Amino acid sequence: MIRYKYKKPIILFAGINPHLGSFNRGVPFSNNKMFWYLLSRAGIIDETVALLKDDNNLRSVYRTKFNPVYKLGLVNMIYRPTRNITLIKKGEEKPGKKRLESIIKTQKPQIVCFIGKITYEKYIGSKGFSFGWQNDIGRSRVFVMHFPLRGEASVRIHELKEIKKALKNLEKEGDNERITKKTGD
Repeated sequence: MIRYKYKKPIILFAGINPHLGSFNRGVPFSNNKMFWYLLSRAGIIDETVALLKDDNNLRSVYRTKFNPVYKLGLVNMIYRPTRNITLIKKGEEKPGKKRLESIIKTQKPQIVCFIGKITYEKYIGSKGFSFGWQNDIGRSRVFVMHFPLRGEASVRIHELKEIKKALKNLEKEGDNERITKKTGD
């Protein structure tokens, strides 16, 4: 079973559902770990790929650093594990969509990153979008990244670096707003 971490994240990652291997390990995306390697290579987390390859180390990073240190969150729209997404039943995402909306509203991440096109498609109920930046959800910026398992890793690393850059810009804007409020300009 996976205990999802999402308390006041600066980036909330939203997936579709866990793989059976990840579910059994208790760590999201631990079945093949590519998502974790991409986070490392993009500089989102300061952990080596070598460290992340070990299940016990990865479990420790997820439990003790992912949310409290890195201020990241992760939740799946569907909690039921499957070997692949073709086993998801039509409409099974609906309760998860409401839960995700509630998490975004209450936890107020600066960026919500949907992992894979299918996750965002199920969230908005449409296929009419492309990868990259989408319309905001409340005050959160929204990005749809490629699923971590298929295609060139460099594409996903570039996407995560784009999110990291946007986060830095949002933090600068927030600092400027705080300065303006303090000085009364």
